[in-house]
Amino acid sequence: MLKRNILVTGGAGYVGAVLIPKLINAGHSVRVVDLFMYGEDVFNESNCDKTNLDIVKGDIRDLGLIKKSLEGIDTVIHLACISNDPSFDLNPSLGKSINLSCFRPLVEASIDAGVNRFVYASSSSVYGVKDEPNVHEDMTLEPLTDYSRFKAECEKILLEYESENFTTTIIRPATVCGYSPRQRLDVIVNILTNHAHHNKKIKVFGGEQKRPNIHIQDMTDLYVKLMVEDKKKISGKTWNAGYENHTVNELAESIHNIFGDSIEIQKTETDDNRSYHVSSEKISKDIGFKPTHSIEEAVKELKKAFEAGKLPNAMEDPRYYNIKTMKSINLV
Repeated sequence: MLKRNILVTGGAGYVGAVLIPKLINAGHSVRVVDLFMYGEDVFNESNCDKTNLDIVKGDIRDLGLIKKSLEGIDTVIHLACISNDPSFDLNPSLGKSINLSCFRPLVEASIDAGVNRFVYASSSSVYGVKDEPNVHEDMTLEPLTDYSRFKAECEKILLEYESENFTTTIIRPATVCGYSPRQRLDVIVNILTNHAHHNKKIKVFGGEQKRPNIHIQDMTDLYVKLMVEDKKKISGKTWNAGYENHTVNELAESIHNIFGDSIEIQKTETDDNRSYHVSSEKISKDIGFKPTHSIEEAVKELKKAFEAGKLPNAMEDPRYYNIKTMKSINLV
C-alpha cells in the first residue's frame, strides 16, 4: 500500500480529531497544523501509533510556518477554517484572513514543496437556497454569506492549479454529526441531542427546513479513501458528501424516539428558512463511496458519551462551541 506523508490543516478540529487516528492506522504519516484552540488533548484517547503523528501548533496564515510544515509532505488535506456562518459573522475580517486570504499561498507553497495530492473541504452551503428537490454538483453556486462565498472562491482557486503532477479534489460536506474527541455541540443534530439529554426538551425553530447530515465516521472514512484512490478518478473532481436529508422536525422526532417520552419537543416560528437537499449520487457513481452510518447512530453515540461523562459541562463549556471559544480567546 502507498504510504502518504500527509499534512492536515485544522487537524485538531471536530473532524480532524477522528480523521487523524484513521489515517495513521491506515499506514500513513501525519503532520497536523492547528492552533489547538479547543484543547491540546484531542488525540489522547485515540488508538494509533503516535510516532507517526507530528504536531505543529501554529497559524495557517503564517506562510513561513506553512512552508516549513510542508517539508517532506506529498499530500494535503485542508480542513482549517472558521466554521459556519455564525462563527464567521463574529469577526468577518478574521474569517476572510483564514478562509480565503491564506488559501492561494498555501496551494502555491504545496506545489513548490512537491505535494501531488490536495483535498479541500468546502461546504454544501455554496449552493445557496435551491428550489430543486436534489441539489447536485452541476448546479450554479449561489452562496448567500461570506463564509460560503469564500468557500466557493477557494474552490475556483484550487482548480486553477490542477495538473498532471498536482491532483486536486473538492468535497462539499453536509453538516457533520456524531461524537468526536474534539466535540462540537453547535451543529443541528448535536445541538438537539445535547438539549434532549440535559434539558429534557428540544426546541425546534421552524421545522420544515431540510438539513443534510453526514455521520463523522463516514466523513472521515471518505478522506481516508481519497488517499488511496487512483488519481485519474479523483483529479479535478468536486463532490457532495452527505447521507440523510431530513427536516428539522424529522431530526427532532428521531431524537425523541431514542430518548423516550420524557423528552418534550417545543416548536417556535423562525425567519431562518434555509433549506437544503443535497444529492450525493455522483460520488457514489464515481468512486463507490456510500455512507453507512445513520443519524440515529450519531445520536446514540452522543447520548452514550454524555452518560459516560466524556463531555462534562456540555451546556456551558466554551470548548464545545466555536463562537464561545473565539470570544473567550479573542483570536485576531
